[in-house]
Amino acid sequence: MNEYKIIKIDDYKRKDHFNFFRSLPYPYVGVTCNVDVSELKKFTHQNNYSFYLTFMHAVALAADEIAELRQRINGDNIIEYNECPTSHTELIDDGTYCYCTLYHHMPFTKYIEYANKEREKCKHKPSIDEEENVDQMYFITSLPWLNYTSLIQPVAGNDESNPRISWGKYKEVDSRLMMPVSILVHHSLVDGVQIGKFYELLNVKMHDIINEK
Repeated sequence: MNEYKIIKIDDYKRKDHFNFFRSLPYPYVGVTCNVDVSELKKFTHQNNYSFYLTFMHAVALAADEIAELRQRINGDNIIEYNECPTSHTELIDDGTYCYCTLYHHMPFTKYIEYANKEREKCKHKPSIDEEENVDQMYFITSLPWLNYTSLIQPVAGNDESNPRISWGKYKEVDSRLMMPVSILVHHSLVDGVQIGKFYELLNVKMHDIINEK
């Protein structure tokens, strides 16, 4: 699950960009875009699937297709993982939350069954302790109470380079359900090209889930 390769900075095509952004006090870049989730919402409603877990599956698959989103700063080098699990927030009964780790390279029907079991396990034994492979993960959260236009996420700073992906409350716009989706990345590793590609692939993965045979 945690296979990876090491990219030496001297062999890295973005070496100058990497060193420049790494030197900044706040080396992160993030955007929020509205995403059309009309068909996915209809699909989850008709099949009694969790929209949260279904959308997370699409998010994780989209992110994993972009090498830069699977890269992490490690000392003076870069680690590029073959795949990255998600660590997402789960609301629990006392109004706080816990973390739940999921892997996603499996057919959707298998994923949704597995994900539902894992989220229930976490709720019965909630924890915000980080796993050993935390550097490998995508950090996922949701604000389903707000249709926001921007979002600032907490980061430890320096070389912490896990992508952070979040989404808010969808609302109807011209008969379509539009939902704000945010992504925050370390600019030493990721540029606007990759951010744009992530949103393109997200639409593809939602379509694939709906039409999976």
